Amino acid sequence: MPNFQHFTTEAQQLETEIFRKGIVIGIDWNNEAQVRDLARQALSYHGDAVTLNGSKSPEVLAKVELFGLAHLMLKLMTQSAEDGLLTHGGQVWKTFAKALWDEMNAAK
Repeated sequence: MPNFQHFTTEAQQLETEIFRKGIVIGIDWNNEAQVRDLARQALSYHGDAVTLNGSKSPEVLAKVELFGLAHLMLKLMTQSAEDGLLTHGGQVWKTFAKALWDEMNAAK
């Protein structure tokens, strides 16, 4: 029997933090081009955990943290599915996840 976890609550908390990081970096979640650019950066980011392009600005650090939060959200949803539960993010996550998916497919 799988351990019960509060997937929905965790997803909401992750999305809240993704939204907050978006405020710091100035993302408009309704601007598809801007969100796709962020998704493209997330998919291509393989740098160290502290800098992006050699910068340590609050915006860059927030972006790196946002990329990590997106990874955690994907892991949470995978674990939820493996436990036979569907966990959904809110509108910000859906917007970002769609952009990530679109960018992955465009890169093929």
